[in-house]
Amino acid sequence: MRVIIFTFCFMALLSCGEPSSFVMKPGEIIYPQTRIVNQVDTIWGVAVSDPYRWLEDDRDPEVEKWVKEQNEVTRKYLDAMPLRNVLHSRYETLFNYEKVGVPRKVGDKYFITRNDGLQDQSVVYIFDKIGGEERVFLDPNSLSEDGTITASLGGASDDGKYISVIKSEAGSDWQEIHVMEIETGKELEDILKWVKFSGTSWVGDGFYYSRYPEPKGSALSAENTFHSVYFHKLGTDQSEDELVFMDENEPNRYHFAYATEDNKYLVLNISTGTDGNSLFIKNLEDKDADWEVIVDGFDDHSSVVEHVDGHILLLTDIDSPKYRLISVETKGSMADRSSWVDVIPESEHLLESVVASAGSLFAISLRNACHAVVQYDLNGENPYELELPSSVGTVGGFGGKMGADEVFYAFTSFTHPTSIYRFETKSKKSELFSAPDVRFKPEGYETKQVWYKSKDGTEIPMFIVHRKGLLLNGNNPTLLYAYGGFNISLTPSFSASNIVFLERGGVYAMPNLRGGGEFGEDWHRAGMLLNKQNVFDDFIAAAEYLISEKYTSSNKLAIEGHSNGGLLVGAVMTQRPDLASVAFPGVGVMDMLRYHKFTIGWGWIPEYGCADSSSTDFINLLSFSPVHNIVDGTSYPSTMITTSDHDDRVVPAHSFKFAARLQAAHQGDNPVLIRIETNAGHGAGKPTSKVIDEQADKWAFLFHELNHH
Repeated sequence: MRVIIFTFCFMALLSCGEPSSFVMKPGEIIYPQTRIVNQVDTIWGVAVSDPYRWLEDDRDPEVEKWVKEQNEVTRKYLDAMPLRNVLHSRYETLFNYEKVGVPRKVGDKYFITRNDGLQDQSVVYIFDKIGGEERVFLDPNSLSEDGTITASLGGASDDGKYISVIKSEAGSDWQEIHVMEIETGKELEDILKWVKFSGTSWVGDGFYYSRYPEPKGSALSAENTFHSVYFHKLGTDQSEDELVFMDENEPNRYHFAYATEDNKYLVLNISTGTDGNSLFIKNLEDKDADWEVIVDGFDDHSSVVEHVDGHILLLTDIDSPKYRLISVETKGSMADRSSWVDVIPESEHLLESVVASAGSLFAISLRNACHAVVQYDLNGENPYELELPSSVGTVGGFGGKMGADEVFYAFTSFTHPTSIYRFETKSKKSELFSAPDVRFKPEGYETKQVWYKSKDGTEIPMFIVHRKGLLLNGNNPTLLYAYGGFNISLTPSFSASNIVFLERGGVYAMPNLRGGGEFGEDWHRAGMLLNKQNVFDDFIAAAEYLISEKYTSSNKLAIEGHSNGGLLVGAVMTQRPDLASVAFPGVGVMDMLRYHKFTIGWGWIPEYGCADSSSTDFINLLSFSPVHNIVDGTSYPSTMITTSDHDDRVVPAHSFKFAARLQAAHQGDNPVLIRIETNAGHGAGKPTSKVIDEQADKWAFLFHELNHH
């Protein structure tokens, strides 16, 4: 999950080069007055003050006024930095390269996304054959003047005539599903609303999708319940959609349905939140068939890869924390685990995903947080490892129909811009399909992976990227970025923004903290619930390693994280305010006692626990909740909090309350700013113009606060 950004008027570039002085002193900042209320909650016998509760109502005119005043303070400080214009110009130059997506074949046509460099949203093109003329099929940039409406392709009908289009406004998780005719590019009248966390799986004359009831109250902050599966028949009104599955007894669950490629089975995935799921399956060839259990309960993670010759291929961590692929015969009880047969057994490396396409299985593994890909026959035999451009990198793709003879995939690393490759399954040859031309020299930089010990002695890996010939003198500006949660893996990827930093002598460090998914479910569980403090300890130990090895010092260190990573930064800077000089908590979960009360926050309870559920959870959450652990009179790092007014995943109230409390408690001249993007969400679909503005602000703030120009 990424940083959210803030629009502002573009200042003319300086013609005289870089500045020599800063024109506004931190001590000149006058923060807006933030009203305090006498709100005290008693939770498990403990009185908890919540003086900024009123900031939770994002529709309140007083809150809107507060947002406007905070943005004015932030802009006044950032716009006084002439270096910002230099950084903006350089990043715009670096970012201005063609970005190409992985080609996708539908029927006898191909689709591909392209961005010419500075377009706010990528354009979808259609073409008849590889190397053939490309025609614009869908241009999201034409849907809004400010580029804040996104549109991407969903599932396609089996006959290749229709394809769904999923649209979203201002970065919201709320989506609309539309349908387009592939041959003509005509948009049909089908419009499906109140869709969130859904794909489209076509069977016959329609598709399965998931939606919520129309929310009562604010669509951006009201709690979302009763996520349900529907079937939409093409050409009918949404009110006529068939309800396929709803659990009236369990409002706080996610429900997703998708069909196997042969349309013989419908798979139902049910989860209580972001961790663990159940799987059910229904025979679509039998109208009277009931749902049959494959995996029950929510203690494990499983997904159906495909149906092949009367067997379900299931990727699971049941009895295999680093995952395995098994075959489950559809005759008999599929829940009988004694009948499961390994296709790709568990190994020492995490089996992250398996894709069934082009008559093969493509198994993507993580080897010390770097991807490797092995092609297998459908029975798991005849392994062939693809030769990737580097052993340190990330791959994606390999999708397609089972009858195809080719697949496409993407590869990227910290210094390797995302390139697209075409792989022929029979000849086993990869060829470069598309490579971007980015205006920097990758041979001037190096990437290394080091291992360091956390507080409890656990070995943690960390990537470090910098210019070749770096002097380890403790004086290098360093950005430490991490996430550490929700079973999400951080792997090497290219960022033109980071190149701006590296060019100026910066060191970029990315540790793979516990709580992530890099080493399987055991690694994940070691950083969730009552083990969450391990994540913060891992991050602190990463900073201490960089300092002890003289990459940097506390005076030259910045820390950054977004969403769950924003919580990470908020927790670490309140536990160790002396650790770093700059902090970037982005769209963070900052109030751990109330997060579950907004939108889909309840879905994070399996990861965090819930303060209302038990005194044990309450005590644990209170121990690291950033809002509740700020201490009056403490000198905190120079801080730039980021959020946005349309974030309906981690609602902006988290960042509002954290900023208000930090501004009131902080002692010293270090600035405490909050940058509130308007007309944007949690991070998805950000227009390019906003991305460039936001990153220019970040780097200008970092370099100034670290006194490095």
